[in-house]
Amino acid sequence: MTKILITEVKLYLRDWPFALFTIVLPVGLLVILGVSIPSFTEANPAFGGQRFVDTQMPSMMTLLALLTIACSVLPAVLATYREQGVLRRMSTTPMHPGKMLTAQLIINVVSGAISTAVLIGTASLVFGSQAPQNWGWFIGVFLLGTAALLSIGLVIAALAPHGKAASGIGSAVMFPLLFLGGMWVPREIMPDALRTISDYSLVGPFAQALKDAWSGQPPQLSHLMVVTVGLLLFGGLSVRLFRWE
Repeated sequence: MTKILITEVKLYLRDWPFALFTIVLPVGLLVILGVSIPSFTEANPAFGGQRFVDTQMPSMMTLLALLTIACSVLPAVLATYREQGVLRRMSTTPMHPGKMLTAQLIINVVSGAISTAVLIGTASLVFGSQAPQNWGWFIGVFLLGTAALLSIGLVIAALAPHGKAASGIGSAVMFPLLFLGGMWVPREIMPDALRTISDYSLVGPFAQALKDAWSGQPPQLSHLMVVTVGLLLFGGLSVRLFRWE
């Protein structure tokens, strides 16, 4: 397992521009929007008197980074491996392809954690934003939500016939999820009907739980339950649908 993990890390780093994109995109948007839109650095009653750059924007950029990894990076790699026959060849050796799948999940969780750490540091340095006020809840929510999003990525990888299709399907899935998570219309000011849809979309509760933990509040149990159900649902689908060849 260690050898295959090291090999996958080397392959991941070999495509460093794409790997770097998952960090540069959310961090760049955080800085550019935060600097260019004055209202983002002013206290807003809609967010409990906080500035938009305090918890709302960093948590949204974290969601963007994780969805990019889950919907674009992971499915494209696995679909390409299957298309090239890598998984089929591995299934005939003692090195079962399931170990490679595990290695990919580990790499992508770590990649998401690095992106989030850079976002936290950048928000603090550039805007004076506070780091997450409840680290225990924040880490727990991050791991649970990341696992749920990666399970969506595994379903995409299972359905895509090849790497390019995986990227296309992933983009088609990612942007509606970003919208429901509050990327363009913050959940706090969504119309009631849209807010209800967001509450059951997995990404909406995940984004809200991140913001709650960031501001020092315990996440709502209902939000954690929706994310957990999403993890079990999409995780089960990925196991049922995934093909090695």
